[in-house]
Amino acid sequence: MAFGAVRALDGVSLTISPGECIGLIGHNGAGKSTAVNVINGGLTPTGGSVEYTLPNGGTGRGAAVARSCGVRSVFQELSLCPNLTVEETIRVPHRDLGGFGWRKTARKRISSALDRVFPGHGIDPGATVGDLTLAERQMVEIATGFAEGSIAARLVILDEPTSSLDSAVAKQLLDHVRAFCAAGGAVVFISHMLGEVFDVATRIDVMKDGKVIVSGAASEFTQQGLIDAMGHVAGLKAKAATSTGRGSHIGEEVLTTPDGLSARRGEIVGLAGLAGHGQAEALARFFMSRSAGLRHTRNPEVTFVAGDRGRDGVMALWSILQNLTLTTLPKLLRGGLVDRKAEVVLADDWRKKIGIRTDNMNNPILSLSGGNQQKVLFARSLASSAPIVVMDDPMRGVDVGTKQEAYEMIRQEAEAGRTFLWYSTETDEVIQCDRVFVFRNGQISAELTGTDISEENILAASFEMHEAAS
Repeated sequence: MAFGAVRALDGVSLTISPGECIGLIGHNGAGKSTAVNVINGGLTPTGGSVEYTLPNGGTGRGAAVARSCGVRSVFQELSLCPNLTVEETIRVPHRDLGGFGWRKTARKRISSALDRVFPGHGIDPGATVGDLTLAERQMVEIATGFAEGSIAARLVILDEPTSSLDSAVAKQLLDHVRAFCAAGGAVVFISHMLGEVFDVATRIDVMKDGKVIVSGAASEFTQQGLIDAMGHVAGLKAKAATSTGRGSHIGEEVLTTPDGLSARRGEIVGLAGLAGHGQAEALARFFMSRSAGLRHTRNPEVTFVAGDRGRDGVMALWSILQNLTLTTLPKLLRGGLVDRKAEVVLADDWRKKIGIRTDNMNNPILSLSGGNQQKVLFARSLASSAPIVVMDDPMRGVDVGTKQEAYEMIRQEAEAGRTFLWYSTETDEVIQCDRVFVFRNGQISAELTGTDISEENILAASFEMHEAAS
């Protein structure tokens, strides 16, 4: 599969059979999303072909045949329409919904799917998509992929399906994937969360530079073996920093909020707990309180790394370079005009630092994979002069190797005096922090420091208030 001179896929060969869950892994830009769009018929291959087996045993090609074979996709970049209700969104992929009474049928389909995949979800089918949290939108999109319809789902492609879900909700999805495959369905599971891949995959295919370089039964691999196969020198997973002297650089208090959050200069403060319990809202309130007004333009107090890049981060019509340098433009002004040479140097420097996979920073931002778009947003904030960095689940869709580099970069910036407020749904990220506030029902249920920052304590605090109220 080629886009002009760029070969996104090179000789990829995949066979997917009923009952299989294929774990498809690789670094950002390895070709996974392109492979997905070729499999589901969204892209017509420039070489080779994709053949589907119909329910009656016949075969065919093309997007229409893919749909009639029950091929469905759940994309990393969520594709729900924000102005529609939950029940209305299912009508977009389910083309049989129409005529008198379609809304009642749509409501039943999405409600039933949400109940099966995410028991206790609490999502109203009549709610407007734009009013849902990022995690709830991801749950709706996943449920739509598994929902019943006139054509049953036979192959569901999940591209980073748990990137916005906390561990409890992610476990519900993994349980459903196993049950779906046990009943004869098939799943292509794309994730940078290697533990999840091992939980559900029967076979694992490793992609690199548009090729499948390793393929085999999941039982034949170890997590470190997969990382080695991907060709990155990063370690298996994040570990809390325990080096001598950690925290010695932390200074005076630089922020407090009505929510009870506080942080000191050079401190990395984590926000944890089940998704949708007020963490993102607390960050947004603090950011807005410190960023409004013209005086913050040239000398910003705070900068923001969005987790929902489609809604809050990426300028879709701009280039990679323009997206990256947005927060630093006031510093690049010379006589009222942007110094384009300095802008290019700055962007190229961060491209190398954070490993953005592109050969031309003037390419559109949407030409990048989702993980590489997230790297641009991360670089945009770190390139600014703001002493406080607010991060709303910033590693969504970023590969394990790049995460390790980002953790080290955050630690270095903190040691130089920068303060971080970091919300994450991943425990491996939260334990990087010097202090952690656990949220439950919009309130702080625990403050953890030092050796108390552990998965067990975070989970206990996440459920403590709920148990007390019941």
